[in-house]
Amino acid sequence: MNDFDPVKYKAMVKSFQENDDPLGWFDSIYTDAKGDHNNVFWADLKANPYLLQWFEQSSPNTQGKSAIAIGCGVGDDAQALSQMGYKVTAFDISPEAIRLCKKRYPDSSVHYLVADLFNYPNAWKENFDIVYECNTIQVLPGKYRIQARASMVSLLAHNASILVSCRSREKGKQEDAIPLPLDKDEMNGFIQCGLKQTSFLSYEDNQKPPVPHFFATYKRVD
Repeated sequence: MNDFDPVKYKAMVKSFQENDDPLGWFDSIYTDAKGDHNNVFWADLKANPYLLQWFEQSSPNTQGKSAIAIGCGVGDDAQALSQMGYKVTAFDISPEAIRLCKKRYPDSSVHYLVADLFNYPNAWKENFDIVYECNTIQVLPGKYRIQARASMVSLLAHNASILVSCRSREKGKQEDAIPLPLDKDEMNGFIQCGLKQTSFLSYEDNQKPPVPHFFATYKRVD
């Protein structure tokens, strides 16, 4: 794996944010991997355990159901959703991330493509049974977090659900952190968008030091 310098990484992200270009740095994370998904520093290279636990516990009916994976990275969670039985669309704003996905999973049934959450294809609006968000909002600053949440909600079909997995923090804490974990008020923003909270779990990882997480589900019921 390439050497990762957290100080340089945070400085880079902050510089883009200060220039009101919060998405401009994403592709560099993947181009720095030089064609090898193993070199993407933030990729776990396995499916999100909270996503797998949700599926095991809820046993949803996936027959004929569609899912979209937002900011899919190198594809682990998109592949997991596909294996669960969903017809999966997975996108990332980074062209290199999508190239890595297609190289890693050449025979995948997942539809991998380059797209922008803030300007997605019109056909996607209100079109998915499952919207999967993992760690996208937390890398955005200020107003873009609110805009991202609204855009995610707009992908939901009637009676559809959004799954939200992210780092967590207490309100008023870690306010200068990059990435900036979500607090409970930010999570409640999904309810303020008109969704019904159907589950909410708070986790402490076994990592040292621990990295607290939220995993929540919200349903469109209008």
